Amino acid sequence: MACTGPNATIFGPNVYVFDPSMPAAAIQDTVTAIFKKMESNEFGADRYALLFKPGTYSIIFDVGFYTQVAGLGQNPDDTLIDGGVNVPAYWMPHRNATCNFWRTFENFAINASSATNNTTTIAVSQAAPIRRMHVRSSGGLWLFQVDPDTGAGGWASGGFMADSVVDNVVLPGSQQQWLSRNNKYGSWANGVWNMVFVGDSNAPSQNNFPTSPYTTVERTPVIREKPYLYITAQDQYEVFVPSLQENTHGPSWINGNATPGKSISIDDFLVAKPADVSAASINTALDSGKHILFTPGIYRLDDALRVTKAGAIILGLGQPSLVPINGRPAISVADVEGVTIAGLIIDAGEVNSPALVEVGPRGSCANHAANPTFLYDLTVRTAGHCKNDIGIVINSHNVVGDQLWLWRADHGDGAGWKLNPTKNGVVVHGDNVTIYGLFNEHHKEYQTLWTGNGGRLYFYQSEIPYDPPNQESWMRGTTNGFASYKVADAVTSHEAWGLGIYSYFRDSPTKLENAIEVPEGPGVKLHHLTTVWLTGTPGSEISHIVNGVGGRVYANTPESAMRQTWKEYPGAQ
Repeated sequence: MACTGPNATIFGPNVYVFDPSMPAAAIQDTVTAIFKKMESNEFGADRYALLFKPGTYSIIFDVGFYTQVAGLGQNPDDTLIDGGVNVPAYWMPHRNATCNFWRTFENFAINASSATNNTTTIAVSQAAPIRRMHVRSSGGLWLFQVDPDTGAGGWASGGFMADSVVDNVVLPGSQQQWLSRNNKYGSWANGVWNMVFVGDSNAPSQNNFPTSPYTTVERTPVIREKPYLYITAQDQYEVFVPSLQENTHGPSWINGNATPGKSISIDDFLVAKPADVSAASINTALDSGKHILFTPGIYRLDDALRVTKAGAIILGLGQPSLVPINGRPAISVADVEGVTIAGLIIDAGEVNSPALVEVGPRGSCANHAANPTFLYDLTVRTAGHCKNDIGIVINSHNVVGDQLWLWRADHGDGAGWKLNPTKNGVVVHGDNVTIYGLFNEHHKEYQTLWTGNGGRLYFYQSEIPYDPPNQESWMRGTTNGFASYKVADAVTSHEAWGLGIYSYFRDSPTKLENAIEVPEGPGVKLHHLTTVWLTGTPGSEISHIVNGVGGRVYANTPESAMRQTWKEYPGAQ
């Protein structure tokens, strides 16, 4: 299906544009068929975007892997799914949502019907952002799967929601961790280990940490909401780019206010399709001042995409994957201001890349505080007989990350200590870098290495590697293992909120000395730290939370000691 306007055919076959004048049954058949194909297609090659023009749709459907669902209005309430859109968790046993990755909800309203008890269920874990949504459902938004017959709840492990409104309750249920940024909701029902709220309206109090695992920051210091595709009354596609804002509280679009920003015509974009473009043709477009819109698919790149123009936008539609095949980065950005990279999966190739994304060359020195570069909704993935040293290297100053997942695969074909090696998920050399929602897992050295000053992190979720074959394989000199979160000794200013580090030493009795290592000094501050022993081989443990303090979490632990916390560092527990 495609719209009938002037831009009807520009996005290719895996982008479905629905119009409210189309028969509801036909739309229902299409979206249901796509879900059946994608429900368990965890490492498949298919990618889809389901786009709904403004209007009301009386349908109910589920969303599987590599699927983006988005409204094409300028505001979320312009498009209403009156029936429901959900992410269930039935393809794995026990209603397990811990592998419900790689899908996107964006810029529409949902009103759930009685068929789902008037409740919207989005049972997801990493890389499944919820953005610019209005959940009107009277039963609220549930972030885990409940068996409708038994009432039993399944597992879920982390997620992200931003710039959204939920009229009623948000029920995380079994969600182990979550980042909520610039949202408004009726109430927030519970938390498990690490729930972080930044710039939220009606956020829960953090006064009872760790009994209540809440970290609440009143205002978001700097944000430019993610750009999004929409369609005008003349059936012309444009990309809306929100304005840079500081010290925000609540969503950008409520109370009848439109999100401040500007529109860019689709004519200013190269609309890339896998069969039609190469790294050379994309770079030619970038050099000419064009932006890039990647449509669904997999793009194998024989050279890095080189961003040299200030203000360039690289935007993915329908979870596209970029794969460097010659050992170069997928994307390399010059030390210029105002670049946007959003909505992409960056997959390592079979030839080792020193880094998969480079933001600024080493030694970058320009101050970009007035117009920062933003990275949104990026998965950097090392899975399936591939390799790289570092996922993202940030050399430029004032860069902002918003929902980043750096993942060395812990399961699937080709996942093993020597089969998909990586060193670090993210390395930050730039000053005054801010990240909201850093999910960083299973790399063989430091998951996160931060050497720049003035860094700020809001929410951290990290599983250290499952698969060291023995302790000798995972040593930093004479120290057991590599800290998950490492701030370099020379750093004098750094602050982080809501850090959760978890262990599952699957293959050997392995120990990690410190989950977090930071320099001692008045300018380095950490708030609300958590370590958890998930499961694993007897004899394994995380010995300390930070810098040799905090209790251990270890194999065969009593349940009361499975989780350890530290409220403020430095400072009294």
